[in-house]
Amino acid sequence: MTSITKNALLAAAALLALAGSDAAAAAQTTAMSAGFIVPAPPTRASMPDRKLPNLGRDKHGLPFYHPNQVRRMVRTTAYTHSESDHVRYGVKSAAGTVLQYNEQFRSAAADWSVYPLGTKFRIKGEPYTYVVDDYGSALEGTGTIDIYQPSRSLMKQWGTRIVEIEVIEWGSSRLSIETLAKRQRYRHCSRMYASLQQQNGAKQRTR
Repeated sequence: MTSITKNALLAAAALLALAGSDAAAAAQTTAMSAGFIVPAPPTRASMPDRKLPNLGRDKHGLPFYHPNQVRRMVRTTAYTHSESDHVRYGVKSAAGTVLQYNEQFRSAAADWSVYPLGTKFRIKGEPYTYVVDDYGSALEGTGTIDIYQPSRSLMKQWGTRIVEIEVIEWGSSRLSIETLAKRQRYRHCSRMYASLQQQNGAKQRTR
């Protein structure tokens, strides 16, 4: 299955969920281990607010949301510290902290120019608070959020899901810029840094 086809199927599942169909939840659910909490399907409240500026869509076809809209429909993937591209960092996040996975807080990775370092959010249907303390080259330029899982089996169970999130606290663009400024030799870091600088420039011009 090509990535384009897969993304199309995920988008279709999300639309079915918005229509109130149980098929959407089934389409994103495989055999789950005990204790695995399946997120609730997105609701219409997670669709872009037409009263806010249209910021376009990313390469996966999901909308970029205005910061004023805290409830949003987001494509999520999963990762773990034992993957080949993360094994050199172990259980350390891009923020330099230990990746979190407990009953209160859990780590997540994102493009820091979309979800700045320290952003906290909840996924509809789950009791945890997720904290953006990591990033990844595949996430740059998208609204996708990568959910940390402590094992490969849990990572595979999560797979790719379109979920509804609620941002409960925005992170710090300043801290994001300060961290990324030291890592501009990496292409994705350089692009996130440039995007954040551009956003800050736009904010200053509108004051």
